[in-house]
Amino acid sequence: MILTMVRIPKTDLRFSFARSSGAGGQNVNKTATKVVLHWSVGASQDFTEIQKEQIRKKLGTYLNNNDELVLSAERERSQMQNKEEVVRKLEQLVTQALRIPKKRVPTKPTRASKEKRLETKRRRSRIKKNRRTTLS
Repeated sequence: MILTMVRIPKTDLRFSFARSSGAGGQNVNKTATKVVLHWSVGASQDFTEIQKEQIRKKLGTYLNNNDELVLSAERERSQMQNKEEVVRKLEQLVTQALRIPKKRVPTKPTRASKEKRLETKRRRSRIKKNRRTTLS
């Protein structure tokens, strides 16, 4: 089953910016390239209540007390690239959270697997039997 990527309107997203840690030379000291994204799950009009609950359940570690999903990106040196990356990350997470896992169909063990299991048990039994010392 191929699931299409979820698109979240840019109007639902709130961004804040901060100075990024790591490499960047002098640039890191004067530009705010780290992007922090806030998306209110409850206020979103694009998802049903059932989908919102599923998102809350699967992505609970990313949620704050205001029912907002908070993500950040600071890998790139450009604020714009980090913004695109964090939006892509959000859409991937929401897409995965809404994916319904395929139900497992239980199967019976094959005849060959049963025979292999029994043969392994017999072999192990013989090994242990040969370890025993006979008392005469």
